[in-house]
Amino acid sequence: MNLRMFPVHSRNSRRLHRVGAIACSMSLGNDRLELLMTNHNELKTLEGVYQLVKGTSRSHRPAYLNQSDREMLLRQRAMEKAQQGDPAAAIDLFTQLIRANPNSASNFNNRGLLHFQTGQLQRALMDYHHALMLNPRLGKVYNNRANCYATLGNLDAAIADYETAIDLDPTDIRARLNLGITYRQLEDYHEAIENFDMALQCSQFLNTTDAISVSVALDGHLFAERGRTYHLLGDWNYAIADYNRALAQLPLTQSALAPAYRLRTQVRTWLHDLLSPLQTK
Repeated sequence: MNLRMFPVHSRNSRRLHRVGAIACSMSLGNDRLELLMTNHNELKTLEGVYQLVKGTSRSHRPAYLNQSDREMLLRQRAMEKAQQGDPAAAIDLFTQLIRANPNSASNFNNRGLLHFQTGQLQRALMDYHHALMLNPRLGKVYNNRANCYATLGNLDAAIADYETAIDLDPTDIRARLNLGITYRQLEDYHEAIENFDMALQCSQFLNTTDAISVSVALDGHLFAERGRTYHLLGDWNYAIADYNRALAQLPLTQSALAPAYRLRTQVRTWLHDLLSPLQTK
């Protein structure tokens, strides 16, 4: 995912400001990796060559593909490796793609996501920076780079990138969610709540139009984070209401590794912390 769940800490006496292009030398959900899709017939035509790329084909006949088809097959293989939990192999494949086509912003972004997921934050920043040099209007990449800045503790740079992502796409719910979390870290609770409110309004709008519906899990995450902000602000009634909304919408899962499982556990802990003092009185 490209969503953030931060530990609570504060920083006072700050002045938020937009920052310009930030050098890569400055010091994760997660948006998913982009996949160049093709139709079923094209995939069927390329099936034999795809098996060659995987190393499982019984045929030794040479395959002749144009550069676009070769890149498509390498990208599919990289996606498989990432989904199988082998980020190192996926990074190697995206590096091959970048060498073959150094003008692809998508490949730099995808490799940056993998670097981020494996804790290689400086390499992730460099890849995001390259992607934005190639195409400065990719809002998702600004959101991804902001997550990286936030993890490094550079919250001003993170806010600037989140705001740029929103400027490019005002309906980017994930960027608004992440921006709200960042403002909460800065103890600017009212600004945080405003961003969560806007994200929920965008979600309601998208779910009442012909656009792709927003996932229930994302709405549950929004309610959880807004509830936590109300909790810290002292508006306990609003906090309890949002915590219950979050628990009603977050998917039930038995896997402790699933993001929804971890978030449900966190919300229950917050709710218990809030209600326990009231129950003892």
